[in-house]
Amino acid sequence: MKSGDFMWILYAVLSAVFAALTSILAKIGLEKIDSTLATAIRTIVVLVMSWGIVFFTGKHSGISEIAPKSWIFLILSGIATGLSWIFYYKALQTGEASKVIPIDKLSVVISVVLAFLVLHETPDAKKIIGCLLIAAGTFIMIL
Repeated sequence: MKSGDFMWILYAVLSAVFAALTSILAKIGLEKIDSTLATAIRTIVVLVMSWGIVFFTGKHSGISEIAPKSWIFLILSGIATGLSWIFYYKALQTGEASKVIPIDKLSVVISVVLAFLVLHETPDAKKIIGCLLIAAGTFIMIL
């Protein structure tokens, strides 16, 4: 295997690091501000940053090639993201970050189950045990 075959691991680790920073920075930033307004501000930053990268890398020419099915599912994903952020920020604003964050990360378990049900990925003992341990760890952390 080439070294590039494992780039997804680096990207996943960087995603986890920035997700962790997102939670802590958001909790600090939510002080004395409405959580919905904070979500809107965050969304604008993400929007500008994302489109900046698209134009900087020259990927904007691919917009016309996006299939209708992809549009539908990307829009639905965007709606789910927006709702997730709104509820996450409200939970962060009103709850302890050390309890909100683990509950939010139950999305890993939910996503894996959905991968089995919707994407027809094959469940195996490692994945099932891992999900059970994540769920158990979450419940221990929030008690």
